[in-house]
Amino acid sequence: MGDAILAFNAGSSSIKFSLFGLEGVGIPRLRLRGEAEEINSAPHFLVRDPAGVPLAEQAWPKQAFTSLIEKVLAWIEAHLDSDRLVAVGHRVVHGGPAHNRSQRVTPALLAELDGLTPLAPLHEPHNLAPIRAIAAVRPHLAQVACFDTAFHHAMPKVATRFALPRAYEAEGVRRYGFHGLSYEYISRRLRELAPAEAKGRVIAAHLGNGASLCAMRDGRSVDTTMSFTALDGLMMGTRCGALDPGVILYLEEQRGLTARQVEDLLYRKSGLLGVSGIASDMRTLLASEDPRAREAIELFVFRIVREIGALTSSLGGLDALVFSAGIGEHAPQVRAMVCQKLGWLGATLDSAANDRSAALISAPSSRVSLRVIPTDEEAMIADHVLVTIGTMPGHDPDQGAPPQRAG
Repeated sequence: MGDAILAFNAGSSSIKFSLFGLEGVGIPRLRLRGEAEEINSAPHFLVRDPAGVPLAEQAWPKQAFTSLIEKVLAWIEAHLDSDRLVAVGHRVVHGGPAHNRSQRVTPALLAELDGLTPLAPLHEPHNLAPIRAIAAVRPHLAQVACFDTAFHHAMPKVATRFALPRAYEAEGVRRYGFHGLSYEYISRRLRELAPAEAKGRVIAAHLGNGASLCAMRDGRSVDTTMSFTALDGLMMGTRCGALDPGVILYLEEQRGLTARQVEDLLYRKSGLLGVSGIASDMRTLLASEDPRAREAIELFVFRIVREIGALTSSLGGLDALVFSAGIGEHAPQVRAMVCQKLGWLGATLDSAANDRSAALISAPSSRVSLRVIPTDEEAMIADHVLVTIGTMPGHDPDQGAPPQRAG
């Protein structure tokens, strides 16, 4: 009999999960991946093995969230064979100023994280909901919160400050950064694929419905585009990204919008959706002949390129650019548009390699290595769970990533 751990990545309308079995001295091996979609209406449950072969697919009627979590856990437990589920890890977007590493969940921690909801209103409540549901149906199962902000605690103080009176910084008004689990995974994979590059000056581009960039030196975060909230930085699917604060004052004072209306506008009605008036999904926009779709894509690329320039300055140069997440991994057109504008940095794209989304997409003559690395936040969650609950003795979280999983 062996142990197994479950990694949860919960959103507003879906829950992604991965089950890992533990081998040897506690090295996680992926056993299956699953997702429950449309959880607020008619949940659709799908599980695949590591090769992507479907293992189960079910449609469930609308039900209470706790009941849905119970169904997911029951299915997983029924397919553990002789193994036992020992812990569940959760992606939690905001950990605030106090949490620079993953932490075992307690009632006190949950209450603290509830207080951070205004800083991540699209994410934090949905990240915490399955923690409470699992505590209700499996009260003795260990749970671990894995923070997207933790990776960026390595940033120098100058990169975390706003130009506001110091009293606000003392209250926690500072730049935090997000997508940390993704960047930590990319950093580790790059060490495996190209150790010399990983020690150098790297910008990782997590481009999806939520999008950001992270500047890394020797695998540690130096600067990033998201800051106090996950609203800052790049243009995203429905979020505006960086915005002159005067626009918010104008919207409230001249247009009469309330704070809640401004929040809804900036988080849910802006970005690709707002500019195009068509869709927030890059695939839809790339397939559209509407000029507004093209304008939205061009602005998305413009903002990426501009921020790459800023982060290159933070690094003092650039050795490698890594694309990841949904758009970064699957939209060669967007990668080509970005790289075409980075010729001044010495970036030269291999068009054929880019078209097939190869792992290395830079031409031999390129001074900047251009790569595509699929991210795996659930894998990082699994590793952090093992460190936190103590099944990987001898690993110091401050000394980098845990041992690599098998397979």
